Amino acid sequence: MTVPKTTPIAIIGGGAFGLSTALHLVQNNYTDITVFEQDEQIPPRYSAANDLNKIVRAEYEDKFYTDLTIEAINTWKTPLFAPYFHQTGFLHCVSGAAPSKAVDTLKRFQNAATSHPTIAPHVVQLNGPGDIRPWFWQCDGPLPGWKGYMNRYDGYAHSGNALAGIYRVVQSQGVKFLLGSQTGGVSEIIYKESKAIGVKTLDGKFHPAGLVIVAAGAGVGKIVPSLGTQIVAKSWSVAHVLLSDEETAALRGIPVTYARDFGFFFEPDPKTNLLKICPMGGGYINTDPETGVSHSPFPGNLESVNGFLPEEDEGRIRKLLQQTLPALADRPLVRKSLCWFADTKDSDFIVDFVPGSKQSVVVLSGDSGHGFKMFPIVGQWVRDLLEDADDEQKVVRWRWKEVADEGRKENWGGDVSWRLGESRELRDVLPGRTKL
Repeated sequence: MTVPKTTPIAIIGGGAFGLSTALHLVQNNYTDITVFEQDEQIPPRYSAANDLNKIVRAEYEDKFYTDLTIEAINTWKTPLFAPYFHQTGFLHCVSGAAPSKAVDTLKRFQNAATSHPTIAPHVVQLNGPGDIRPWFWQCDGPLPGWKGYMNRYDGYAHSGNALAGIYRVVQSQGVKFLLGSQTGGVSEIIYKESKAIGVKTLDGKFHPAGLVIVAAGAGVGKIVPSLGTQIVAKSWSVAHVLLSDEETAALRGIPVTYARDFGFFFEPDPKTNLLKICPMGGGYINTDPETGVSHSPFPGNLESVNGFLPEEDEGRIRKLLQQTLPALADRPLVRKSLCWFADTKDSDFIVDFVPGSKQSVVVLSGDSGHGFKMFPIVGQWVRDLLEDADDEQKVVRWRWKEVADEGRKENWGGDVSWRLGESRELRDVLPGRTKL
């Protein structure tokens, strides 16, 4: 059974996954699509993609995701997405003091790049600071013991602008949007005889729908509690340095610079003069002790985590700048926040019907901090699921999974090789140590 294209479809969430789904469905002649978003704006403040930029790198230890990212990059280079994609390259290194896990992970990523025929011609081995500086000539820091590789195939996307652009496109093509905490905030999915018949918003109104697609990011567990610990809300820190016009111009075109033991930064944004920096770490969770599930603090406590940066993360940022752009190392950090994602234990996505919903509810989740690069193609995965003759997710790794109690372990997602450090509870790092 495939979903008729005239079916009223409710998409919960106006972030990257929700907008991409709306785009691919409307492009494939689905005619009755409504996006429900609890914020008053697109891009939503609650979305992880409401950001200056996200890395778009193709090399994965798993060729499955490498090939998907290459497909995504090809789509980033089409007229609809090209304004937001910047192929500046990816300078991927470790410092001389990096732990063995960081060094080993770097080697696996480099091997993935050099063994792929599409990417390999763009990869350059970097054996020390002397090899690095030609690719990042503005760098006047000491780069102590730095080594790694440069991948010219990679780059970044301006994520906030991309969301706003696709929002305008799908709205012009007939997709409806309900925005705001009361009119667009979904309190629950309404079922009749186990089949979803619509959603109820916080203003008490019922909105009929024959299909509900939940793309609510870190808030997905509140809408679909049966996910359990398949999905947990997790956050990583973000901060910025405000530059002068001249400093921004001088750093134009620098590669995404990633020291796996410290963090990464991008070329500064020419409109805001902000240089975005993200520290490396295990991330932060906000676990409900009754269920073992981590939930985002949104929407009620958005302001509580804005303007906040854990001390340990600021230390990593300072070290990264000291070793690369020392003139900026002591600058004030501005626009500090925690960026919340929907995380899975193995970093695989979940794109599947909710069991027992009679194929009336789809969950699209699990970006795990690396999903935005797939923004141009995520929606087609939902379309493929809806049009599958067997109503089955053919990609086994994206299916709904049953999770035993072992999902309660504290270092959620820590087995993923590219993550360094232990995940920590938000209550243990917030000023005043108050749980949200």
